[in-house]
Amino acid sequence: MKAQRGTILRSVEQPNRAIRFYLFHGPDEAGSRALGERLRSSLAAEKFQVASSAVKADPALLAAEAGAISLFGVARLIWIDPAGDEIGEGVEALLDAAAVESPVVAIAGALRKTSALLKLAEAHGAALSHASYVPEGGEADRMVIEAGRAEGLRIDPGVAARIAAAGNANRNIIAHELAKFALFLDAAPDRPSELTHEVVDLLGADSGEGDMMRLGDLALAGRGSDLFEELDRVALTSSEAIPVVRALQRRLLQLAGLRARVEQGERIDAVMTSMGKALFWKDKGLMQQLLSGWNAERLAAMLERSSALEQTIMFSDEPPIAALEEELVTIARAAGRRR
Repeated sequence: MKAQRGTILRSVEQPNRAIRFYLFHGPDEAGSRALGERLRSSLAAEKFQVASSAVKADPALLAAEAGAISLFGVARLIWIDPAGDEIGEGVEALLDAAAVESPVVAIAGALRKTSALLKLAEAHGAALSHASYVPEGGEADRMVIEAGRAEGLRIDPGVAARIAAAGNANRNIIAHELAKFALFLDAAPDRPSELTHEVVDLLGADSGEGDMMRLGDLALAGRGSDLFEELDRVALTSSEAIPVVRALQRRLLQLAGLRARVEQGERIDAVMTSMGKALFWKDKGLMQQLLSGWNAERLAAMLERSSALEQTIMFSDEPPIAALEEELVTIARAAGRRR
């Protein structure tokens, strides 16, 4: 069955015990995971991870795990993340099983309309599918307010709109920012604090990181000469290496969400138009270029590389600026070959 936006919250907060398989897909993977967590909370269940590769290798595994009785009487939610068409045979076996004890959640990211897994989930009465999209406008503002409340932050609509725009309504970025604000304010659900514009000015993702974001943008655009000039101009210090990497990660996360929509069939100009005021006007030309030059697979690889770079900088004895500059140049060369 296909769950629409207006009914999905009820479906995970008041789950139907007849549903064995939940497929949460779409470009907003953080939103999909949030739905899975709400379902887990409603079921008072423990998360039991199963790798999609294991299901592909043994399609009977999923039904066996879902049918197993917990030794300690604790409810389980079988969790597959990431998932794709490779688990299709396993899901068929799950849906055909005589009985199951535990439901299964799959976080699938963006799926094509021709996806066999998506067709199976939408057609079967014991399965439920829902596509998560990045929230926009007032919906994005409400998402920030709700997520902030979970961190112990009281956020008025004006501040919420600013945070949503700065994070391009990306739940992962916004969750990271809200956790940072809560830590600074020593806020928690049992001791809430008000998040003001002054705190956002001090700590926010849009505060004083123009040069840091620009370095990553020049690399992703393949503008090697401009990158070298910018590196000479800003003369980064060791303490600035991690902020530059995180600015690059924010851009990659933003691009990944938008590129997923393109690969689902939307035109790039339509995706850009839908962003509206969430995208600074000076960035629109750059973003259009990057969306054309980087596909979802390459963006995912860059995200992995940036995470590895962050770990290297944090834990290596080598000079952090050298590692950062080497990676930025590598990205620029890779992008330049694609132009």
